[in-house]
Amino acid sequence: MKSNNQINIPQAREAMDKFKMQAAQEVGVNLTNGYNGHLTSREAGSVGGQMVKKMIEAYEQGMQ
Repeated sequence: MKSNNQINIPQAREAMDKFKMQAAQEVGVNLTNGYNGHLTSREAGSVGGQMVKKMIEAYEQGMQ
């Protein structure tokens, strides 16, 4: 199944992958490079939630 997730700036793919791995490590989820079909919905959601939390924190700090 092909993913519909697309990065608007192709050069950002590596940075986003690194960001995702960092977020996964922070919440204790074991991510691997590539497909991670072994993850539960809860684990995948916690990684995404952590990424959003970090993006909001970065935005708020930029506003100060």
